[in-house]
Amino acid sequence: MVETSKNAKLPPKAPDRIEIDDAPRATSLFVNGHFPRRRALVVGLSALAGFLLTVIWSAEFVDSVIGDNVANTLLGHDAKETPIAGMAAGIAFALVSGVAGTFTACNIAAFGALAPLVGGSHTVRARIAHMLKPLGWMSAGMLVVSAAYGVVVALVGTGMPQFSTAPSVPGELSARTVQTMIIYGLIGLVMIYLGLAAAGVVKDPLARISARHPNAPMVLMGALIGAFLIGRPFPLFRQMFRDAAESGNVLYGAAAFMLQSIGNIAVITILFVVFGLMMGGRVQRWISAKPSRAAVLIAAAFIVAGVFMVLYWDVRVLARREIIPWYPMAPWA
Repeated sequence: MVETSKNAKLPPKAPDRIEIDDAPRATSLFVNGHFPRRRALVVGLSALAGFLLTVIWSAEFVDSVIGDNVANTLLGHDAKETPIAGMAAGIAFALVSGVAGTFTACNIAAFGALAPLVGGSHTVRARIAHMLKPLGWMSAGMLVVSAAYGVVVALVGTGMPQFSTAPSVPGELSARTVQTMIIYGLIGLVMIYLGLAAAGVVKDPLARISARHPNAPMVLMGALIGAFLIGRPFPLFRQMFRDAAESGNVLYGAAAFMLQSIGNIAVITILFVVFGLMMGGRVQRWISAKPSRAAVLIAAAFIVAGVFMVLYWDVRVLARREIIPWYPMAPWA
């Protein structure tokens, strides 16, 4: 019989339980890990809001009443009826037409997603710097896409669907309309997926790249805003598109399209910074009290905009072209 020495060391006792770190963890700028408990409710109400927006939205009112009047006032003449005379006039027209087309679903989603970032600092200078950093990354993505498309338009634009001025015909989809449907539909699907990720319904598609490049989500958002130009049906934009295409000048095309995008976000950027300076501290305290509120804001912004874009530009357009029998629309829409 072998006796055990009193001085022999016994193996360490196994712990009664293993501690698992299951604390919420942010995986990207848009996914903070504090998911809402009622995810289905958040997604459902956001999708419903996006659908209702398609019912009441009037592109004619936004483009003609708001867009045309803003452009006419800033330019000092009828923007649609006056030809663009030269590159200097084209540059001014690009910036003004961008401002005239400010309020779009993509812009609303982008700045809605940025809402949780306002505040967070005590001094005015620190707050402005805190807000301008993500805006700068978003602008970088936007300008790269805008400039690239401007170059393409200058090189081959006269043969692209957007160059066409042919009126829409009931029962048919023009190549110009198909281009718009494809681009806006894809942007809408991307936004819906980002919204579902923010709500914790699906995995964060930006988690891996955000681990190495934390600002990648804002660059992507900027790229989506820049891609708006690829399918944009705004009449004033098409006027600028045709001018850049006929010029054949790649520098002019890139500059005009970049200024169009800058004008497109200028007003909302100013409003966002003013809102951050005035309400940033309150917003941060409200979110800090319950971090899942940030996830709700981001998810709702993306899902509302994404559902709107898919339904409005892919389904409602089919109804307006009389290809499908019906889609609910308000009398003024």
